[in-house]
Amino acid sequence: MDRVLVLDFGSQYTQLIARRVREDRVYSEIWPCTRSLADIQAFAPKAIILSGGPSSVHGPDSPTVDPGIFMLGIPILGICYGLQLTAHLLGGRVVPAHAREFGRAEVVPVAPSVLLEGVEEAVSGKLLVWMSHGDQVETLPPGFTVVGRSDTCPFAIVADDSRRIYGLQFHPEVVHTASGRELLSNFLFRVAHVQPSWTMGSFIERETLRLRAELGDDLVICGLSGGVDSSVVTALLHRAIGERLIPVFVNNGLLRAGEAEQVQAVFRDRLGVNLRYVDASARFLDALAGVTDPEVKRKTIGRVFIEVFEEAALAAGPSARWLAQGTLYPDVIESVSFKGPSATIKSHHNVGGLPERMNLKLVEPLRELFKDEVRVLGRELGLPEEVVGRHPFPGPGLAIRVIGPVSAEPLVVLRAADRIMEQEIRAAGLYDSIWQAFAALLPVRSVGVVGDARTYESTCAIRCVTSVDGMTADFAHLPWEVLGRISTRIINEVRGINRVVYDISSKPPATIEWE
Repeated sequence: MDRVLVLDFGSQYTQLIARRVREDRVYSEIWPCTRSLADIQAFAPKAIILSGGPSSVHGPDSPTVDPGIFMLGIPILGICYGLQLTAHLLGGRVVPAHAREFGRAEVVPVAPSVLLEGVEEAVSGKLLVWMSHGDQVETLPPGFTVVGRSDTCPFAIVADDSRRIYGLQFHPEVVHTASGRELLSNFLFRVAHVQPSWTMGSFIERETLRLRAELGDDLVICGLSGGVDSSVVTALLHRAIGERLIPVFVNNGLLRAGEAEQVQAVFRDRLGVNLRYVDASARFLDALAGVTDPEVKRKTIGRVFIEVFEEAALAAGPSARWLAQGTLYPDVIESVSFKGPSATIKSHHNVGGLPERMNLKLVEPLRELFKDEVRVLGRELGLPEEVVGRHPFPGPGLAIRVIGPVSAEPLVVLRAADRIMEQEIRAAGLYDSIWQAFAALLPVRSVGVVGDARTYESTCAIRCVTSVDGMTADFAHLPWEVLGRISTRIINEVRGINRVVYDISSKPPATIEWE
């Protein structure tokens, strides 16, 4: 299988590069730019993409890469900072731009290039692109020619055809660059001649064989929450190892209304999975008593989950040596600052929230997949649409939607509000067009009037977003009448809430969840 390596220099768009490559059915991985030349050679990529980043190549701690990558004969595409670093390392000159560019710009092609073949915008004479840079190339390295320029950027597209090294000063991976996908596809297929063989069918075949070899005759404890990720992991492992899989559904007291009953009905009754149910709600709530910091919440929940799973493993016998989880690529990207210059956003309970010492070894078959790929995988594995199409639900559950201390009382209030919100969204036919929708209970009380009486009660925030993979998101533009019905019902039916607000933040700068 052909693979593309994305070296990250800290750009907020790096994950989009990997996604765009996979959308062309080519497998890609994101690595920190600090990885060694030997590691890169061992990975044997068919092409390398250098991401953007916020640094200047002249900064004292600016991220760089082993210049030996340019001697490997592998096609390379530098994007934004990746272009500037390429020019800097190969003998060009990079200087602060006279006018920093952040936003839309027009790039005019000035020479034919394999990158522009079949691109309609190139024929029309201008490309609408998304710029985000403070420095730019002033002098090209030997062997490079200019392919496109903007009013303020003389080297917006550059090429060294003999060495198959290319550079774009703008970001082709974002939707704001109209022909960005065509430019990336040309690099993949016309320059690197990559074969598009990355499909969920091929993933199932390869991963099933890998899991059988890795797990041997061991038993595997699988944390099944009923969400898309853990459900797909359960189905994949069941296909790979059959009855050696022990799915454990833990009621942590942080579930949505009716969720415990629904999960058991689907997996035990309809799918015939030998599901083990553990009610540990009191245990989790005791551990969370008085905890307000979001990171501490996540780590506490992660610790208690592991304790419960390890107890299940002890009960299963000495051959139960593994814990399977539905960790996804975005979880890893957001939880661990493994990419060098990139910042940790938050810990996920099943990544950064795990205790350092565990008696079980982790197996995470979905660790390199994005959410939309997991949904496709679930359908390939035969899971029902009511499972595959569910909105994401975080592992820490409602604990990170009760902002502040978590206890039984606010959870009762939040469950009722959350159920009303989902009912109204489904009734309006909007559920499938929204990536994620939920209610959060804020630590804000305000004065209200119910009937002739004064109230002083809590505020509920409604959060509905649209997204493809959860890495970026925008608020869903719900009809006013739908928002009105949600607000009216919550205030009328849920004792303890007298005010409802709608969150219209995008990601970034906000995250989807409040904590």
